[in-house]
Formats: sequence, C-alpha cells, structure tokens
Amino acid sequence: MFRKAALTSLVKPLALLLALGFAVVAGEAQALSRIKDLASVEGVRSNQILGYGIVVGLNGTGDTLNNAPFTKQSLTAMLERLGVNTRGANMRTANVAAVMVTANLPPFATQGTRLDVTVSALGDAKSLQGGTLLVTPLLGADGEVYAVSQGPVAIAGFSAEGDASKITRGVPTVGRIANGGVVEREIDFALNKLKTLRLSLRNPDFTTARRMAAAINDFLGGDAAEPTDPSTIVLQIPPRFQGNMIRMLTDIEQLRIEPDQLARIVIDERSGIIVMGKDVRVSTVAVAQGNLTVTISEQPQVSQPGPLANGETVVTPRTNVKVDTQGGNKLALVRESVTLAELVDGLNALGIGPRDLISILQAIKASGALQAEIEVM
Repeated sequence: MFRKAALTSLVKPLALLLALGFAVVAGEAQALSRIKDLASVEGVRSNQILGYGIVVGLNGTGDTLNNAPFTKQSLTAMLERLGVNTRGANMRTANVAAVMVTANLPPFATQGTRLDVTVSALGDAKSLQGGTLLVTPLLGADGEVYAVSQGPVAIAGFSAEGDASKITRGVPTVGRIANGGVVEREIDFALNKLKTLRLSLRNPDFTTARRMAAAINDFLGGDAAEPTDPSTIVLQIPPRFQGNMIRMLTDIEQLRIEPDQLARIVIDERSGIIVMGKDVRVSTVAVAQGNLTVTISEQPQVSQPGPLANGETVVTPRTNVKVDTQGGNKLALVRESVTLAELVDGLNALGIGPRDLISILQAIKASGALQAEIEVM
C-alpha cells in the first residue's frame, strides 16, 4: 500500500509537468511560421493581361458617341467586320460602352483554363448593368494574346435618379465576369528541369533568411541552401530530387521557422492608426502631455433708452475669457526596456488619444529614446 501510494504521488506531479511541457511546446509551435507563408519560389508567379473591348446591351446608360470618339470608331470597325457598313452614318445609340478588360494569368495555366475578368468603363457610361462583353483578346506585356474573354457583366453597385434627386451605391461602371476568360496560350516554365532554385522572402530580413536556409539544410542534409542577400535563398537541387521538384517543394514549404522583423512603428496620420511591432523598446524617458487652452467668447448686450426718453440705443460689449491649463495631466515616467504592452499601458495612463500619441511617439524618437523605426504612411 505504501509503495502504491508513493508511486501515485509521484505520477501526478510528473503528469502535471509533462502537461505543462506540452503546453509550452504547443505555444512555441504556434509562434512559428511555415516557409510557404514567408517566401515564394522565383518564377512561379502570375502575370497581368489586359484588353480593350465593347460592352453592348446597356439600357441607355452607355457612352455618348459624340463625347467618346473611340467608342464610335470601335463600333464602326466591329460592324464592318460583320459586314455592316456604317461609315458616315450618324449613330446615336446609348447602349454601347468602351471598356478595359483586365485579368491575372495564374502560373502554370494551361489552354482552356477559365479566368475571372474585370470590366471597367473607359468613356462616360453611367452603368454597365445588364451589358454583355463581346469577344475581347487579352494581351500580355509582350503584346501576345494569352486569353480571350466574353460574357455578361455582373456589377455590385447601382445608380438611380429622378427629376430632382439621384442616388448611387458602389461603382456601377466596374463589373466582373466570373470564368469569363479562356486561356489560349501557355507560358513555358520547366520547373522540373531547374538545377538551381531561388526562394524570395516576402519580408526581406537577414536573420529570417539565415534561419530559413538552416531549416532547409537540416531537412535535406548538407549545405544545399545558401542565403545570398536578405531577400533571396539559392537552393541547389539534391540528386535524389532531380526531376521531382514538386516533392521537394512540398516538403520544404511545410518547414516551420521563427521569422524576425525590425522594431517598427507604422503611423497613418490621416486616420490616426498606430501599429507597433513586438520588439519596440524605449529608454527611460519622462513624458508630459497637455495644452494651454484660452477660450474667448463675445456676448454683446444691447442697451435701449426708456420710453419717451431722449436717448440712443447702444451696444455694450461683454467678453468672457477662460483659461484651461489641464492641470490633471502630469509628467509620466516610462521605464527603460519595457515591453510593448507596458509601453502602451504607460502611454494610455496619460489619458491621450491616438492623435496626441502620434506626436508623443515622434517626440520620443527625436529625443533618441525610442529604439524603433517610425514609418509614416
């Protein structure tokens, strides 16, 4: 009985320690990020394509042909290709609009792949609601046609008006065609034939690049990965992965590392938004915030003579001056090397808003007591 009780008393603390250990490991794992989320493979990227087209079928909300000569020329050229001669004719239709069509060509898109396209009015059309885009070639930066788009345009905004008022919600001159584009030309990129692979960090950093290269080398064995600069890691393909790049990339992108970042404070003065990184630190500094407010109000009074009195009506000035020194705001001391939470709590203790906080952070930076980079948007 004694041995069983002693064993039970030892098992419970041990189980508690193991549970705490697993909790710590789980907490650390949650702070790590996958290489897939931190870097991209150079060459595996999308490409922008665009084209010029015509939307027809609008209910009188299209371009004014006299104000948009390119719409009239496009309409005339299209009708001529269909065997209709309209040169010299006075066309007054308002059911046609010239548009720009844009789309993203994803990597490794094959012929017949469907794309979503965005249609944007080019002239003075009021709305693209109910319109249909005619066949429009989509070109790349090299001038080659990579896709063709056509279909009914769906818009999220609307516009309505009467004789005395008008209401508009969203942007009725921009629409979208789901699966409205078809890929006609493929972009050649032989990924499996590469002997060297380059990984590009989305947020360049020396420490992150080194940690990423070390994690890859530990997985592959040897020194296959080498960081060449803060944003690039060059990876020599091991012999066992030659011709099977997908299997190697699938394993590498799931590796987890802890990314590093600069101590940075991002400030948007227009909206008053402040974002601080976790590594922001300050030296010991005293901060006071308060303004001297002088309010002057004029309340003149009119003085009139009594009935049947031989007098004049005069205006008597009356001025009220009020001085507010905001005596409740005192000097606050921010300790050295405080954490981000302590820094925020210390600044909030002053009872200030985001606008004043921006000025305080800039003043602390000017004094040399803020170990962080301030970026003003």
